[in-house]
Amino acid sequence: MLRIVPFIVALLFAACAVVEPPVLYDVGPELVLDDLGAESEGELEEAILVASLRPAPMAGKWAFNPVILLGSNKDAADADAEKSAAKSVDDSALARQVQNPISNLISLPIQNNISFGLGSHDRVQNVTNIQPVYPFNVGDWNIITRTIAPLIYQPYVAQKSGGDYGLGDINFTAFFSPADSTKVTWGLGPVLSMPTATKDTLGSRKWSAGPSGVVLVMTGHWVIGCLANNVWSYAGSSSADSVNQMLIQYFVNYNLDDGWYLTSTPILTANWKAEKGGDIWTVPVGGGVGKIFKIGKQPVNAQIQAFYMANSPSVGPNWQLRLQLQFLFPK
Repeated sequence: MLRIVPFIVALLFAACAVVEPPVLYDVGPELVLDDLGAESEGELEEAILVASLRPAPMAGKWAFNPVILLGSNKDAADADAEKSAAKSVDDSALARQVQNPISNLISLPIQNNISFGLGSHDRVQNVTNIQPVYPFNVGDWNIITRTIAPLIYQPYVAQKSGGDYGLGDINFTAFFSPADSTKVTWGLGPVLSMPTATKDTLGSRKWSAGPSGVVLVMTGHWVIGCLANNVWSYAGSSSADSVNQMLIQYFVNYNLDDGWYLTSTPILTANWKAEKGGDIWTVPVGGGVGKIFKIGKQPVNAQIQAFYMANSPSVGPNWQLRLQLQFLFPK
């Protein structure tokens, strides 16, 4: 019996000598079809079985070569790709809605405008606009309400220091727009300016109203349009100057991938009551970049723009920086 033991041990060593180490396969169909010689996924099972008997390193010998399947990661990769593509499409669609001032989208923009170089002492003005937008539907029409509540720091432009801070005049607009609008979208409605300023230097002390309108075109990557209004004072403090002022905001947006976009949305104003002709117009020129992203589950639009003042009143700014964070609430 003892004489048989060395023989058994010799056979075990021989078996080990012809067994190759396991071959690891990532069973994504592209990799498996290449490595195992299968021409279609239908031949995959047969190819794996054939691969389990491969020529051993020793000439003329065949050995069992165990194939260890790691599991396909193609489904996971496809799911990730589809999820990424869907997110990109959602972000692009949301960006187009954001760039449309009369879209059916609830939002809360907080916009900070910093104006540099006011007066002979190059003072800095800061205006933070809180601008809730709430649309609703009435039959075949969308009604888009936009309220602007400005928090203003107004420096004393004739001095090197000092200024007033508080709430300015609140502005309210209601646009009536067709619910079934196509590439060309338009809206018309009233605009009302209310004398809510907490200090005389921060507002007009007048009730003012007038018409407002917007028209835009969305084609391909572009969203292009213009918003305009003009208000006239009709009531308020008798000691305050009357108001006749126009606002024009053109907007040009080009949408990129992953929610990024290029933008130019300057606000031009004309004070028809200005005593000097050169003080009538404020004309900024410039633009910037924006991005749609999420904070947790909350969609957000962030953008930064810079504008050079091609024309401004004698005590007006030289240039302006605009920062905006807009919270979005898609329906």
